[in-house]
Amino acid sequence: MTAQRTTLPLWPVLVWLLALSAQAASKNNDDTVHRSHGYSPFGELRYGPDFSHFDYVNPDAPRGGTLKLFGFGTFDSLNPYVMSGRSLAGTPGASVFGFLETTDTLLMGGGAHNRVGDEPSSAYGLIAHTVEYPDSLDWVIFHLREEARFNDGTPITAEDVVFSLSLLREQGHPRYALMLGDVTGAEVLDRHRVRFHLTGEGRRDLPLVIGDLPVLPKHYWKERTFGATLEPPVVSSPYRVARVRPGRQIVFQRVEDYWARDLPVNRGRYNFDEVIFDFFRDAQVGFESFKTGGYDVHLDYVAKHWATAYNFPAVRRGRIQRAEIPHSVPKGTQAFFLNQRRPPLDDRRVREALNLLFDFEWTNRTIFNDAYVRSQSWFPNSHNSASGIPRGHELALLEPFRERLPPALFTQPFQHPQSDGSGNIRDRMQQAMALLQDAGYRIQGRHLVHRDSGEPLRLEILNYQTPGMARVVEPYLRNLERVGIQATYRALDPASYKERLDQFDYDITIFVLPQRAYPGPELRDYMHSSSAELAGSRNYSRISDPVVDALIDASMAAESEAEYRAAMQALDRVLLWQHYSVPHWYIDHHRLAWWDKFGRPDAPMPYILGIETWWKK
Repeated sequence: MTAQRTTLPLWPVLVWLLALSAQAASKNNDDTVHRSHGYSPFGELRYGPDFSHFDYVNPDAPRGGTLKLFGFGTFDSLNPYVMSGRSLAGTPGASVFGFLETTDTLLMGGGAHNRVGDEPSSAYGLIAHTVEYPDSLDWVIFHLREEARFNDGTPITAEDVVFSLSLLREQGHPRYALMLGDVTGAEVLDRHRVRFHLTGEGRRDLPLVIGDLPVLPKHYWKERTFGATLEPPVVSSPYRVARVRPGRQIVFQRVEDYWARDLPVNRGRYNFDEVIFDFFRDAQVGFESFKTGGYDVHLDYVAKHWATAYNFPAVRRGRIQRAEIPHSVPKGTQAFFLNQRRPPLDDRRVREALNLLFDFEWTNRTIFNDAYVRSQSWFPNSHNSASGIPRGHELALLEPFRERLPPALFTQPFQHPQSDGSGNIRDRMQQAMALLQDAGYRIQGRHLVHRDSGEPLRLEILNYQTPGMARVVEPYLRNLERVGIQATYRALDPASYKERLDQFDYDITIFVLPQRAYPGPELRDYMHSSSAELAGSRNYSRISDPVVDALIDASMAAESEAEYRAAMQALDRVLLWQHYSVPHWYIDHHRLAWWDKFGRPDAPMPYILGIETWWKK
């Protein structure tokens, strides 16, 4: 008996399959593709698509007047996007105002200098009005505003965006190539749409990173060398460079027909007609100028100076106001960074000994008037700080690396050594000597020498010329010398310091790494193996540790805030226990003095200083 085969008509089957495919595609698109006026790595945006301005600004603030600000050191470039030269963006203190000589970005809020004041991790449309992306984050599309213009009137198009990505990765500062390493390409979809293709596990933060990409004019830079220059470049910005006195002064003038002046992200901001940065090579000379009205706002970084330097007529008469303004800004990682490129700083025992010999409590009491808190974290004043002992998901992340980590990391909280503030740290010196002897050193005469090579232990701490730091370093040097370490301190002019820093030409340096509430690709710049030998990176301690690499990858691949926090706290714990730096201190408020001729919004802005929201009375 022969089986019979039933043959179905082919056309109805094809129609049925195509219909199912279309339904599945439609459902998949509905479920996974998001379109929004902004972006946040976790959670919802505070402001809806129809918001008219941020809650913390005065949307009706009057415009006009001049704001005079302080610049420290000098400058020789107006291009902040390259390693060569020194621009205003690299000047300590210049970030007091929420605008530098930078150009507009696709989104506002994701960068270090243009943050949202009442949200820690969100960004909203600036050049782009809409962000489009799937759950997988295989790609992200930015929809550009048709009205967007550079300050010379040229429209901003998707071609400018793609050009900027290529230019910054190929000729810009090395950190751009590092941070944009998981962006595999960009394509122009049409005049006002550009798609970025993403890869890797850590894509959650990439829309913020791309959103903070400076959009540079192709028509301007394609005919010029992308390097240090004092020629004011074409930008899209609320201000343009009006006058330059090389090394001494930069004058910005508000662009009257700035295309984005009334966007929700800009209303109530950038109210001054003119912003002037005057540069001082000596900070105390600069402060004397402030006292007589040479500039308008002084952000004080020195506790003793804040406590003792304001007894002068303008303060007593109320013409200068002072305030300690609380904030929730994640504080930067300020520390003595120990350069493992140079022995013996590649030995954990030596690094731990150097931490034992820093007497913070004496320093805080004697020099800082007890104004500071010791940083017990690489991410101070944030939720990313490790506490207690590792548990739960954090422990699960660390467990595979147990054999590579100090056993105490799993059994006790990290705690810096503490003193009574008297300056007597004899017990800690004994602990430090035991570690140094274990690392191969012995006392010969009054100095430590290595028992095999006979080389003395010499260290130089390198810094730029900054007021007050020598008073902190000198007692530390004395403690180092008391155990036989030959230690010196060198303060260079800012340009020379930057050159040495870019080439990692130091034993120990002092620096502050900016931090965000949700650090992302910048962690690769700060502490990943990929940046350890990259000239110009900010991996100042030469951290090249597979455990650190894995935890950075885990933080960037996290699918929930809880997973992210666990990875970041595990990372913090490893960095502390491996003693890659000697952490400094922080405060959770701004110490601000200003001439009483400005209006200020009443609403709190916990994540920014907010001077860009002020106006002239």
